[in-house]
Amino acid sequence: MARINLLPWREQLREERKQRFLVTLAGVLVVAAGAVFFGDQYLSGAIEQQNARNDFVRKEIAVLDARIKEISELKTRREQLLERMKIIQDLQGNRPIIGRVFDQLVRTLPDGIYFTSVKMTGKSIAIVGAAESNNRVSNLMRNLDASDWLEAPNLTQVKATTAGALDQANVFQLTVQQTQPAVEPVEGDKK
Repeated sequence: MARINLLPWREQLREERKQRFLVTLAGVLVVAAGAVFFGDQYLSGAIEQQNARNDFVRKEIAVLDARIKEISELKTRREQLLERMKIIQDLQGNRPIIGRVFDQLVRTLPDGIYFTSVKMTGKSIAIVGAAESNNRVSNLMRNLDASDWLEAPNLTQVKATTAGALDQANVFQLTVQQTQPAVEPVEGDKK
């Protein structure tokens, strides 16, 4: 005998499929939500880690900037000290030269002349003085020109003044350049 199933099996099958679809859909939604959540957590962790690295790099850059500034200040200070040392060395080296220049000024001074002012600016020496006659001023200029430590005397002014009935003097102004004599090679030295 043939069996006839009068139960609504198609509707039951539809309901089962619908239930499976909803369960599968819920599972997919749960898996998708979990994937989104874990992806968000992973990316947030990566961003925080990168921010921590960036903060570390910024701190290290600030430390290096401070060191660079300190180094540049030290370089500036070093240059200033080197300039001071050079000035001191120049002064120490020029000390005997000034003595020689004064000695040459005294040696070149003929009788009947005296200096009222001597001023040295760089290598130029300005001399103001008085002489009994113009010939004595000429002798002074010849003596200055013949000196090894002085060169190029230049007379800028000569003025005759009378202080009394018997005294007559010529006031003069001249400039002369300070130089150093050339060092002569010793016979034993050979290049």
